[in-house]
Amino acid sequence: MRAALPRRMFYLGLELAIPEHVFLPASGGAFDSVVQGEVRDGDAVLDMGTGSGISAILAAKRTSNVVAVDINPLAVAAARQNAILNGVDERIRFAVSDVFDAVEGTFDLILFNPPFRWFKARDLLELSTADENYQTLTRFVREVRGYLRPRGRILMNFGSSGDVAYLDQLIETARFNKEILASIEVETEALRVTYDVFRLS
Repeated sequence: MRAALPRRMFYLGLELAIPEHVFLPASGGAFDSVVQGEVRDGDAVLDMGTGSGISAILAAKRTSNVVAVDINPLAVAAARQNAILNGVDERIRFAVSDVFDAVEGTFDLILFNPPFRWFKARDLLELSTADENYQTLTRFVREVRGYLRPRGRILMNFGSSGDVAYLDQLIETARFNKEILASIEVETEALRVTYDVFRLS
């Protein structure tokens, strides 16, 4: 990924500029395709870990109440510029936030495509793929209910290269219902990974 940055690209009808140190989306990713169908007119949407802003921008095509946050300030800046590039910047509020630290209010839909790896990130780019001992994932699942409106829902994406059993345990302990909406299998020379997109309610 590092070698492919910076990059300009078209993705799900969006024009995007991805600078160095910001996560590069996989073309044809299932998560953002599901986001397009999940956002309802008038939803208040939180995009947790917005990266280059893709999910927030897709949500803002349907609703004018979107909040996009990321722990990486370079990602937040890129997301803001991509929102301008796609004509939806006035529909999104951006903030640098470690999980919910800078988040206020409640939401109908919370989007989270978390890092799957459990090791310590060495730099800002690796924060998009690495979550030491799943501290961020654990905090998100434990605290997210306080940011959901009645009948609110969460969209998440997770790969089988991560600790799926641990995530399932977190979800069960938090007493959420889990429904798988899409799955995609990706195979490389070294690894075959299944990515599940699911709704928690």
